[in-house]
Amino acid sequence: MIKRLSKGAIDLTKEQFNKSFDYAHIKSQSIKNKINYKIQERAVLNLKAELIIHHKTFDDYSDEELEILISREKQKIIDELKNKTLVAVLAFLGLNFFI
Repeated sequence: MIKRLSKGAIDLTKEQFNKSFDYAHIKSQSIKNKINYKIQERAVLNLKAELIIHHKTFDDYSDEELEILISREKQKIIDELKNKTLVAVLAFLGLNFFI
């Protein structure tokens, strides 16, 4: 009787743990998707601004060329975010190597 009850409690605990893990995984994936969308959005805006400076439009480029240009802009944004994060962590730790 006790073994059966304890097994039921263990199964219930495992089920709850799996549900919470799945929720965390789903939530983290949702956050990653939102971040990637915002980076994509910002990359397109940056590219649009750069094209305007050079008196060009999206129509002047093929889809493949635009994809390459947008991926380059995305990489610039990601690198910029990494640098800012590193500087913020160093500032938080009281280290000022870059100043």
